[in-house]
Amino acid sequence: MSSEMRPAKDTRHATGAAAETAAAEYLAARGLTLLARNFRVKGGEIDLVCRDAATTVFVEVRRRASADFGGAAASITATKQRRLILAARHWLAQHGDSACRFDCVLFDGNQVSWLKDAFRPD
Repeated sequence: MSSEMRPAKDTRHATGAAAETAAAEYLAARGLTLLARNFRVKGGEIDLVCRDAATTVFVEVRRRASADFGGAAASITATKQRRLILAARHWLAQHGDSACRFDCVLFDGNQVSWLKDAFRPD
């Protein structure tokens, strides 16, 4: 890999990390407690794991420069949802089964939106 490609990846990683931090702060201001960031298992990752009263909340954070072409929400495909569900099952197996939901925090340009219960496992 050339060094010309590394800055773009580093910038993308830094932008993603900043969005996750902003999302964690946004959710904390609304009463959620952060339990973990970037929980990874083979085949899946969860950006944020939070607690909302007795519910474990698995949060996908997406950022797009604008809402064009469906914006951040459109990037959460069925494949991505399956990967999140896989990782969530591992989390619950390790930390105790509890009520859970899947939320998304979306950044489209300067707009932020929080989709509670954005999707459900089948």
